[in-house]
Amino acid sequence: MALWLWCLLFILESLYCWWIIGYGGAKWVEGWKSFFLIEWFALDWNAEQIRLYVLIIWAFSVLWFIVGVIKPEFRLI
Repeated sequence: MALWLWCLLFILESLYCWWIIGYGGAKWVEGWKSFFLIEWFALDWNAEQIRLYVLIIWAFSVLWFIVGVIKPEFRLI
């Protein structure tokens, strides 16, 4: 995968995570929408649980992004 595409995908994911964590997205996603926007197991989670989950996933995504920038062969979808 090209570096520009790798960066673009990371930026899009970061914007989504930023919205969920800091701008009320978790409250909006609560309930049946979390099934589609988070995962099936988040169906009965409250906003704080969704925010924590997204924060943890985002932290791992940052690490994976850095690895992908350094080692291009790890840029897999």
